[in-house]
Amino acid sequence: MKNLDANQIRDYVRERYGAIAEESDAKAEQACGCRKGSPGGGCCGDGEDGTYNEKLGYSAAEVASVPVGADLGLGCGNPIALASIKPGETVLDLGSGAGFDCLLAARQLNGTGRVIGVDMTASMIAKARRNSAKAGYANVEFRLGEIEHLPVADATVDLIVSNCVINLSPEKAQVFREAFRVLKPGGRLAIADIVATKPVPASIRDQLEAIGACIAGAAQVDDLQLMLGEAGFARVDIQPREASRKLVAHWTEDAGIADFVASAYLTAYKS
Repeated sequence: MKNLDANQIRDYVRERYGAIAEESDAKAEQACGCRKGSPGGGCCGDGEDGTYNEKLGYSAAEVASVPVGADLGLGCGNPIALASIKPGETVLDLGSGAGFDCLLAARQLNGTGRVIGVDMTASMIAKARRNSAKAGYANVEFRLGEIEHLPVADATVDLIVSNCVINLSPEKAQVFREAFRVLKPGGRLAIADIVATKPVPASIRDQLEAIGACIAGAAQVDDLQLMLGEAGFARVDIQPREASRKLVAHWTEDAGIADFVASAYLTAYKS
């Protein structure tokens, strides 16, 4: 991204995802999930081997439990499945979008604890608040802000989740420093994101569209481990999911990009 500055990237991502939030038909065109006109039909190859959400790791019951419009098909995994949410915990979602994972976290909390979603796109925040109101959860709130500068107090969060968002940040090390700041001692990360399994070609890295599609901004696993360690996290584990390459291949016109990136599950702990 040597030819793109952080503000340029952030403005592009905000505009792109704001447009998605405002689409009357949320499935008409997606960003780093389903792509309009993707081969296989439907959403990123929905078919006999399951829906897109099932391939990400969500159950039919989870999808059915949220209001229509909360799930925009923008994820690359199911961080809630990693999270082991406990009653009474405070859960923070980085890049909460229309509120899908926040509402699933609230469902698991079953009236206890608290869920906070942070997103930098005002239209996503508005959409998430409407979805939360429809779902009837009193312990969920959404805050407008950047994940590099979280509107959350120090040491107040037990668990941070995120789904295919941190790759979009041009300042990933700062995201992890902020995550460490707001977590309580013993707090943890449970993240689904796109990682680079080998260097992404520079010709792709400098394309704003490829950044917005969750491809060009993906960091390599070793670099992520270093950033997390420098932020203060321990017990860092990053597991790329080879099977996810079939989904990633639908995200751009160049299916070969899946040779370079894959979805991964990331966990880490604040001592």
